[in-house]
Order: sequence, then structure tokens, then C-alpha cells
Amino acid sequence: MNIVDAKQQAHSGWLNGLLGVIIFSGSLPATRIAVLEMDPFFLTFLRASIAGLVAVTLLKVFRQPRPHRGQILPLLIVSLGVIIGFPLLTALALRYVTAAHSIVFIGLLPLATAIFGVLRGGERPRIAFWIFSLLGSLLVAGFALWQSATLSLTGDVLMLAAVLACGLGYAEGATLTRELGGWQVIGWALVISLPAMLLAAFITRPPVLDAFSLSTWAAVGYVSLFSMLIGFIFWYKGLAAGGIAAVGQLQLLQPFLGLLLSAILLHEAISPQMMMVTLGVILCVIGSRRFAR
Repeated sequence: MNIVDAKQQAHSGWLNGLLGVIIFSGSLPATRIAVLEMDPFFLTFLRASIAGLVAVTLLKVFRQPRPHRGQILPLLIVSLGVIIGFPLLTALALRYVTAAHSIVFIGLLPLATAIFGVLRGGERPRIAFWIFSLLGSLLVAGFALWQSATLSLTGDVLMLAAVLACGLGYAEGATLTRELGGWQVIGWALVISLPAMLLAAFITRPPVLDAFSLSTWAAVGYVSLFSMLIGFIFWYKGLAAGGIAAVGQLQLLQPFLGLLLSAILLHEAISPQMMMVTLGVILCVIGSRRFAR
């Protein structure tokens, strides 16, 4: 690959990664809305079941070849990390902490993704990259703690476990994307987990489904189709093309994109402090990109 092709691939990776982050930015607020009325276990199994059924349809329509035996274990890791682990752990955590407080831990997700990118993807970022990555994480976590100082040991432990599960699932999926393709990875991971998810959703279903409000069902629809499927199509493609550690730093922008969406849709105020921290995070993302390889 020549220099021009390498630059085009890197730009494509960052663009796809940014689209994925924009989609993911609504995940935690939507989950928070859903768990106000819906059991976290049922929500996790239901969203995976809905996304899994859509994935089966897509894989059949586009006649995608089945993964070979050596790809099954990585797909299981992806499934356990981003289909079951992160959604379930965050849904449970959001019963103890607010969506705003969860930003503390989302700020650690890029660092976790980079670490697993080294362990599972064989990447070797420079020392300067780790400095920018750590600084960006501290900026996000510090801002979140300043915004919401209420602590819950149970909620915090669950969120930390969610971040570790998600970072592993991101890195494993990005590595596998180089063989299968971005949407095929999340598609097959959903299919592998679908039988168990359908059974679990049936077992944990509430007595009456029509008791949930329209906003709850809208939140379920978002986390099922966008957070669980569509976002990953862009995200895994971005990680594979631009590098797991480098593109993973875009997640530092996710909390602020979520707050921006709240300002646009719910007319919430954006403070000067938020603008300053956002600028600092953007500079950290630019710096980490420069020294990622």
C-alpha cells in the first residue's frame, strides 16, 4: 500500500469511526429512559433479539458466507463483550447512577480500547499517544465528576466492568473485521447469540408488554437498531481501517455529542466550561491520532 492509499484508508477509518460515535452517543440516555420502566435483563435480551433477527435477514439477503471454525471464538468474545456484557452491565448500573455520571466511565473507554488493541490487535502506539489518551480520559472523567458528584459503589463497579467488556469487544471485533468485514462481524456475533437471547427474553418478559410507554419503546428501538447494529457497522469499519487505538480515541467525544444532542432536542443549556473541556478533548484526539503509529 502506497502513502496516498494509506492516507485515504486512515481518513476513511476516522470518518466511519466518527459516524459510529455519533450513533453511540444516544445509547446511554436511551438506556436510561428504558430502564425507568423496563427490567435491565429483559431490555438487554430484547434489544439483542431484535438486532439479531434483523442481522439474520441481512446476512441471508446478501448471501454472506458463514464464518469458519477459527472465527467462532473471536465472534463469541465480541458477543459477550458488546452484545451481552456492556448493554447488561450499563443497564444495571443506570439504576444506581445517572446517565451524566456514567460519562466518568465512558471517558475511560478509549483507553481500555487502546489497551486491548495492543493485547489483541498487536498495535504498538508511541508513548506520546498514551499521554494524550490518558489526558483526554482525565478531562472527560473530571468534567463528569464536576457535573455529577453523587457516587454509588455498586453503579461504579458495574460501569467499570462494562467498560472493560466493551473495550475487549471493540478490539476483538476490529481485528476480525479485517477478515469478515465490519457489518458481517456484528451480524454474525448477533446471530451466534440469538438463540440464547430469544430464550432469555422469553423467560424474563413482563406479564404485560403494553404497559410500557411510547418513549420506552422508542428507546428500545434506538438501542436495538442503532446502538446494537447500525453503529457497529461504521465503528468496526473505522477501527479496522484507521487503527484500533487511534480511532478508539474518538469515543472521548461521545459524552459531549450526547450533551449537544440534548441541547438541540431538549433545549438544554451548554455551559462555557463544557465548551472549554470539549476543545481540550478535541486537541487530545488530534494529538493521539498524530502519534498512534
